[in-house]
Amino acid sequence: MQSKSVRAGVLEITYLETGPADGWPCILSHGFPYDVETYAETATLLADAGARVILPYLRGYGPTRFLSPDTPRSGEQAALAADLLALMEALRIGRAVLGGYDWGGRASCILSALWPERVVALVTGNSYNIQNIPRSGEPEAPEIEATYWYQYYFHSERGRRGLQQDRRAIARTLWRMWSPKWAFSDAVFDRSAPAFDNPDFVEVVIHSYRHRFGLVPGDPAYAHIETQLVAQPPIGVPTVAIDGDSDGVSAGTAGHRSRFTGPFDYRVFRDAGHNLPQERPVEWAQAVLDARAMGLTGTGNKEQHG
Repeated sequence: MQSKSVRAGVLEITYLETGPADGWPCILSHGFPYDVETYAETATLLADAGARVILPYLRGYGPTRFLSPDTPRSGEQAALAADLLALMEALRIGRAVLGGYDWGGRASCILSALWPERVVALVTGNSYNIQNIPRSGEPEAPEIEATYWYQYYFHSERGRRGLQQDRRAIARTLWRMWSPKWAFSDAVFDRSAPAFDNPDFVEVVIHSYRHRFGLVPGDPAYAHIETQLVAQPPIGVPTVAIDGDSDGVSAGTAGHRSRFTGPFDYRVFRDAGHNLPQERPVEWAQAVLDARAMGLTGTGNKEQHG
């Protein structure tokens, strides 16, 4: 894979690219606290299938940098979506297959909902990932609230200092909690850990987890996007939605079906946790290929467990 960079919106986005330059575009976005390594195996499989695979480092991760010191270090969902759209514009990609989970899944879902003409098909971990910020004050069941401890931790200055002082230990703890059946090695974690050394990582992460609960304002530049997301817009592009049955931060999203109005396929990866592409690279790659086929043929509405 080649490491490249491009000016896109407010960022200089660094991304990995593999596959034929004239292949069908496929952009796969990582989540928190992960990085592009999550797609290393999947990308090779898709490139062999003719895809031009693009793996961007999100804002606040790896070598991606803000162009101006004056740009708010926002981690809000609208900013992530705007970055993804700006990347497509910068690379002159009209339409692409999008895939992601966690933060990257959120950006992909938003683009699919608001700019469906730019999306061939969508693969999304944990299904409908668009935050319902106006309802963020509504409590969940206690067992679900317990899984959000890190979010509440980041709401405090103690949490900010903790992330600043030992971001790698926090990330490793979350990896273990969210994917309890994934026996990742030190070497695997160490390949991703440098991405958290980005100078804006802490500010972007803290803003993300405070903004989603309405505790801090967003960047005014993205207010027009956030306003549209209040309505929880449906996603009409062909979609493969995936859960892991051992996800330590999500109790399952089969109930999200009504959020998708186009061809739809829901899958459960057995013994997989939150980091679906890295835990199940072959199955994730197949989901991308199947989603693209749905986009070309307009078929869907299946349910699979594997």
